[in-house]
Parts: sequence; structure tokens; C-alpha cells
Amino acid sequence: MSSRRPWCPSLIPAFSLVVGLGGASDISHHTADTVEAHVAAAKVAAGTEHMALLGLCDVPEPARAPQQPQTLPPERQGPPDRSEWHAEPVKVFDNLYFVGQTDYSAWAVTTSAGIILIDTLWDYSVEDEVVGGLTKLGLDPTAIRYVLVSHGHADHAGGAKYLQDRFGARVIMSAADWDLLGRDASPWPKPRRDLTATDGQKLTLGDTTLTLYLTPGHTPGTISTLIPVKDGGKSHLVAEWGGTGFNFTLTPDKPQRYWFKTYSKSAERFREIVTKAGADALISNHTSLDGSTTKLAALARRRPGDPHPYVIGNDGVKRYLTVADECARAGLLRLK
Repeated sequence: MSSRRPWCPSLIPAFSLVVGLGGASDISHHTADTVEAHVAAAKVAAGTEHMALLGLCDVPEPARAPQQPQTLPPERQGPPDRSEWHAEPVKVFDNLYFVGQTDYSAWAVTTSAGIILIDTLWDYSVEDEVVGGLTKLGLDPTAIRYVLVSHGHADHAGGAKYLQDRFGARVIMSAADWDLLGRDASPWPKPRRDLTATDGQKLTLGDTTLTLYLTPGHTPGTISTLIPVKDGGKSHLVAEWGGTGFNFTLTPDKPQRYWFKTYSKSAERFREIVTKAGADALISNHTSLDGSTTKLAALARRRPGDPHPYVIGNDGVKRYLTVADECARAGLLRLK
């Protein structure tokens, strides 16, 4: 049973497989500008790997009114029971660890000078999953130096204040999403405004450098990240698409059309970035969207010489972003 999720609803696979994946990552450049054509292109790009993401192509629910406060139903005002959300931590690469929940992901990047944490889960779960998870893995949570928040929603930023206060970790967000938190009147604990990410910024800690890109759409200042990792000493490059759903943060000065266009442009741009960088692995901040629900279990069964479940090749990463792009284009056309 999943925990509360008003911000980033699960995406349920809704389409059957369309075979023939040749050139799928570049298909948007050749797609007719109709809802049906973009959905069909997304199906081709999804293949068998990205079926959960393909749920973006479902007809979206009506958008929330601008600046509407986020509330939970009365029966869910308190934290959900631990049995609904707890997940065990997992070593995914030599220097990348999953310390998330059943539905929401947080990732710890270990370096020679400390830990960079990507996303912080909800405020109710951060101590159990992040602090407790790192400890179970033999890592020291006091070594968290940076907390990179992909976007300013409570399911990803909710634990940032706790880590800021307890460990003195520096919290990094985009300027637009720091502003988003400043306008958020809901009662979850917000971190103090700290470091501001810029587009293309290199975040270096010890022997590891992450590259941050501003990819607005899901929120005004969503951050997507490239993370160098190793698997048995072999180098790979992980891409994280920082915000996925179409439950956009609406503002009076920017209609819903703006957000679909912005999301599509960001997905297309980040696809170009991962193409040039050669990213060959993919993670998400929701376990359903990168297949973590099955991939984490597969890691436990992995034998020496077996392929790594998160390494899907550069084409696989590009196709993921093509699905996001094509579904956004379809969503835009549905507004006409």
C-alpha cells in the first residue's frame, strides 16, 4: 500500500507495445503534429523498458487552480504507517546507493570527500530511509555534504530541513524552486534558502563531479542531473530526469499551454545533452518510473558478469526522454 502522494501521482502503463524501435529516440523530428501521432511515437520510443512513463500520454486530469494550497484528506493528515512506505537501502553502483521508499527515491553519491544526496523524500521518512539506510549500508550520514533537491515538492524536498539542521548539509535548489517553496503555504517543513543551482553547473565533491541542468516543466525550476558512476571499476554515466508528471505548478501569468511547451522543450534539450554526454544509465525519483521496483530486486540476484539492470545504453536513455517529449506534445494538442 503506497504512502500519500498529492504531488507526483503514479503513472500506470496504458498502452501495448509497438515494435520496431529503430531511430525511436529521434522520432519526434518526423512526427505529424496530431495527438494520435505523438502518442504513437511515444509508444514506439517506450518499447518494453519505459511503459510506466508512457502513462504520461493518458488524458491528463483537470489542472488545479493557480496557487491552490495542497491539502490531504482528513484520514491522511498524519504520517502513513511505516509498513506502507519503508524500503531497504541498496547499493546500486560502486558509488551510488538507493536510500528511498517504496514509491519515492533518494540517491546517495559517495565521493572521496563525503556524500551528495539527491532528493530527501517526505519529512516523515527521511530519518528512517536516508539516515537509517546509510547506516545500514555502512556509510556515515554525518558525511552528507550536499543535498541536491530535484524540485520543490514535498515528496522530494520534505526531508531537506531535517538534514540541513541535523548535519549542516548544504541544500541546493534552482532559484525558481526556492521561490516556489517561498510561496508554498502548506505546513511541511521547508529548508532555509541556501545554495542556488545554475544551468550547466558542475558540483564537485572530492573525486566526483555532477553536472546540473535546469529543465523546467514539472516545476518552474526542476533540475536534471548527470552522475558519473562505476560498476566493478567500469565507468558509466547516469542521467536523472528531475521531474516527471504533468501536474504542473500553475501561475496566473502562465497558462497550462506554457507548461506543456516548456516540459517538451526541456525533455528535448536534455535528450540532446545525454546524447552528447553518452549517458548509458537512468534513474528517477519515483521507483516506478525507472523500473526500480524490479531492478533493485534484480541487483540482489545479480551474479558476476551479469548485465547491470540500470545500464540501458545511450539509446535507452534517449528513448525515455523521447517518451516524455512526445507525451507533452500530445498533452499540448489536447488543450486546443
